[in-house]
This record gives sequence, C-alpha cells and structure tokens, in this order.
Amino acid sequence: MSNTEHGTVDAARTTRVTDPADPRLHDYTDLKDVKLRSVREPAEGLYMAESSSVIRRALEAGHRPRSFLMAEKWLDSMADVLAAHPDAPVYVGSDDVVQRITGFHLHRGALAAMHRPVLPSVHDLLAGARGGAGARRVAVLEDIVDHTNVGAIFRSAAALGVDAVLVSPRCADPLYRRSVRVSMGTVFQVPWTRLESWPGGLHALQDDGFTVAALALSDDSVSLDDLVADPPERLAMVLGTEGDGLSRGAVAAADVVVRIPMAGGVDSLNVAAASAVAFWATRA
Repeated sequence: MSNTEHGTVDAARTTRVTDPADPRLHDYTDLKDVKLRSVREPAEGLYMAESSSVIRRALEAGHRPRSFLMAEKWLDSMADVLAAHPDAPVYVGSDDVVQRITGFHLHRGALAAMHRPVLPSVHDLLAGARGGAGARRVAVLEDIVDHTNVGAIFRSAAALGVDAVLVSPRCADPLYRRSVRVSMGTVFQVPWTRLESWPGGLHALQDDGFTVAALALSDDSVSLDDLVADPPERLAMVLGTEGDGLSRGAVAAADVVVRIPMAGGVDSLNVAAASAVAFWATRA
C-alpha cells in the first residue's frame, strides 16, 4: 500500500508487466502507427488518453476507463484516479518495458485505454447543446487529416464558445491520441459528432435553420467583417482540408462563402489559425 497526498494505491490493484507481447496489453500496442490505430481504435471501441491531466479531463467528462498503464513512479500521483475506478486494471512496468509496449517514451505520467463513447446523431447533438437551448454556432470540419490541426481547432472552439463541432466522414478522428493531447483535453468538453454523408450533411444543417458559411477563397465571397456585421441567428462555419481547402461540393452547398481579410500579400491561413480567427470574430 502506497500512501500519497491524493490517496493510497493498493498493491493488489496493480499488475506488473515485463513482456511487451502480453495479450492483456493489446490496447496499448503500436501507438505510433497512425494508420493502424486510426482503424483499430474506432473498430475496437476505444481511444487513448495520454498524460494524467488528459486522463482526468476524460473522466470528469464521464468517460470510462478500460485500463491504465504507467511506470511505477507515477502511481502516487494517480492514486485518487485509480481508487475512483476500482474495476479498471492497472498495469505497471519499467520505463523500458512501457516504451517497448507503446513505441515511445511515456514522459507525461500515464496512459489510459478509454471506452469510446457512442456518438449522438447530429440532430440530437445540436438540440442538446447550450443546456438544451440548442446550438447557435457550430464548426464543421471537412476532411482535415492532420490530427494536430483537429486538436487545435477543438481547443479554439472550447476557448471561444463554439457550441459544437461536426466532422465529415473522412475527417481525422478527434479522439486520436495526438488530437486529444493537442486539444489539451478540450475534445471532451466540446460536443461533437460525425456526419454520415457529405456534403449532404450540410443540407441537414440548413433544414435545422443554420446558415452555412464556407470559409474559402472565391470571386463571390464576402468578408468575415460583413458576416459579423449582420450575423445569422444560427451559423455553421465550414473549414476545409489542409492542402486544397473546401471541396467544390461543400462550397456549392453553402449559403455564403466567407473570406478572412488579409494583408501583406497573404491569401490564406493554416486551417487551425483560420478557425481561431473565425471563432473569435463570430463570438457572441
């Protein structure tokens, strides 16, 4: 039994692991293989929470742990978390063994394999936002493939009061380990779900009373300043993939095309930076 300022860890709760091929550690293997993990995690109903702070945010949001993995030196600081979830196995190994299991040096405290929550329908998500008053300002991400950008957009959405985030069928997973880490765990606090069709999902938003604004460069675009001067009651801002921006289908489905005013001969921003500008400008 280890005594800490947070609580105690019962030695019987922990399982020391020495073999990286131990089948009980399957959730934690090949974490650096983005392509494999992007398929495995949704299919197996899990996601990874990396670092004690991210794990705590996930648990505070009501997510459930499948198990924990950490070096023994992190047990004390995680004692209260482990005590609150007595049914989740706790695997402990040396730094070397943990690195061989995961494929990288774990220096942020701990990992937790979490049960992936079932995503709500778009209609239910939007209706339930703002304490049931319904979403008024949402972000829509089309085919953004960089998990860092997805995480950064969620962090900006949380900081600037966006009610919900919707992602296209081919958009990177917001619950992928890097997305969660870059978002600083805010992916757990911003309501989100995945659209089932694209760009058809934009028409469903319009049916729910949203004005769909595509952030893109086009000859008929209006300035973000103009949009803010006469804001719609419900606004969905659509942001496109890193390389090509929004698809023709998404732009065609939008009610209005919006550009961010630029200076210095610059015509566009990184999608994460553009999202922060748009979210700030349209905040209530």
